Amino acid sequence: MTDESLPAQVFPNRFPEAVDSRPGVPQDHCRCLSQGRVSPPGAVTSFHAEIQDTGAPGWLRLLELIEEAAADGREEFRPLPELSPQERRQIVTLPASIGRLTEVRTLVLYGSNLVRIPPEIGDMTSLEEFSPYTSRRLHWFPYEITRCARLVDSTVSTRSVYGNYKYRPPFPRLLPPDGRMLDLEGLPPARWGTTTARTCSVCTGPVPATGPHQAWISRMVATDVLPLLVNACSQECLDTLPPGAEGYIDAPHRGGAIDQPPPR
Repeated sequence: MTDESLPAQVFPNRFPEAVDSRPGVPQDHCRCLSQGRVSPPGAVTSFHAEIQDTGAPGWLRLLELIEEAAADGREEFRPLPELSPQERRQIVTLPASIGRLTEVRTLVLYGSNLVRIPPEIGDMTSLEEFSPYTSRRLHWFPYEITRCARLVDSTVSTRSVYGNYKYRPPFPRLLPPDGRMLDLEGLPPARWGTTTARTCSVCTGPVPATGPHQAWISRMVATDVLPLLVNACSQECLDTLPPGAEGYIDAPHRGGAIDQPPPR
């Protein structure tokens, strides 16, 4: 949750060696959830509302880096060291073209300023290692990441994600479609979490123009249990989802005021 009335704050990356040799790479401060204490009763969370500036130098350079990686078929993609600190702060999501990196086995996003990952990460069919560690504004992941069948290793700052077992921060409340026609290429992320929802997270069919049917589910992804946002074409697809991970909410849900298992 962001508060437009509060001044922007930045803090230094405490693990600069994970990004490159330059110290003090800044990240935007995040007030969405406590990462050091159990969430109090009645606590609420909201999605980050930031929209990616697709004209920003950092974004344009990232597009170039993805094209280079797709062309040379590299197996490791570590884009942040190729950007200046200011350019890194400009990146709040990844381009859909990330799905073109079908030869990449290792994706490193240490210390990023990301608030969301696009569903196209599910097209990275060779991905084996995913490392967005210390990306403290990244609170959830797209369900499509479960399509990365070779993914066996992950390094995620799990204290920063919804429903984590240490502090059980609440999930943003998901609302059903209200029947209005939507621009599925320009959804408001404060409402939907994502900015695009073209295809169903479950069956890959088209999402209706009234918007996706959404649900949360916590599942083991490689070595971490992650909160996954499902954007389905129908309630029928939601009904086919597997149960949640052991020790977490045991079924898909809409977040908000829902009981979670006690912290561990």
